[in-house]
Amino acid sequence: MALLDQLNDSQPLAKLLGVEIIEADKSRVLGRLKVREDICTSWNTLHGGAVMAFADTLGATGAFLNLPEGAGTTTMESKTNFIGRAMAGTTVTGESLPIHVGRRSSVWQTRITAEDGKLVAVVTQTQLVL
Repeated sequence: MALLDQLNDSQPLAKLLGVEIIEADKSRVLGRLKVREDICTSWNTLHGGAVMAFADTLGATGAFLNLPEGAGTTTMESKTNFIGRAMAGTTVTGESLPIHVGRRSSVWQTRITAEDGKLVAVVTQTQLVL
């Protein structure tokens, strides 16, 4: 099974939300998410929790790709700045880049943008190496 298929199939919540990882390596993870009505607020705007879960999936994937053999990872901390909105029926794109990759933790920043290129959110998360 190809790496992208494994990454997309191995994360149940991400799969439920519809997260699609389209590029992934140790230095960058790129994904997209179709904004469906069932993951929106009552105003047909992408729910903040869905934004955070999308970003967490991408950052955790990057952390996972940097792990030593046999190690695992979990999110220790996550901070989200909501900048704009994404409406139902559109697709958002997320790009996660490492700020720090160390032996015990890594820090990832994910920028989520709407179809028109406008920034929706910036998420910074710290991943613990288990």
